[in-house]
Amino acid sequence: MKKIGKKKKLKKKVSRGQAHIQATYNNTIVSLTDANGNIIAWSSAGVNGFKGPKKATPYAAGIIVKNAAEKAKEYGLQEVDVFVKGVGSGREAAVRALHANGITVASIKDVTPIPHNGCRPKKVRRV
Repeated sequence: MKKIGKKKKLKKKVSRGQAHIQATYNNTIVSLTDANGNIIAWSSAGVNGFKGPKKATPYAAGIIVKNAAEKAKEYGLQEVDVFVKGVGSGREAAVRALHANGITVASIKDVTPIPHNGCRPKKVRRV
């Protein structure tokens, strides 16, 4: 009798994709996606063992990108469009680390949300 088991899932090959970098004051998160935005690899400072204020450093951003790039190499990722969000210190370091880890950077776009008119101010305090 033939044993029926699960089929092994084939990893799709993605040569061009997107890199989404979220750099806040407290953390840096890198997500590598295919052209449609489906995540193929991601990494953050906490996953790589950084704690506290060390998570938002440029050094941590480099390690994060290295980890995510290694995972993405299994899918054949070679070229990315970079989308940077946030104001943290790991912004530039993450983009440089992408290039240093053998991934070609095609374009860089800043998608940091900016308030156009902001929140409604507090009502005037009456004593």
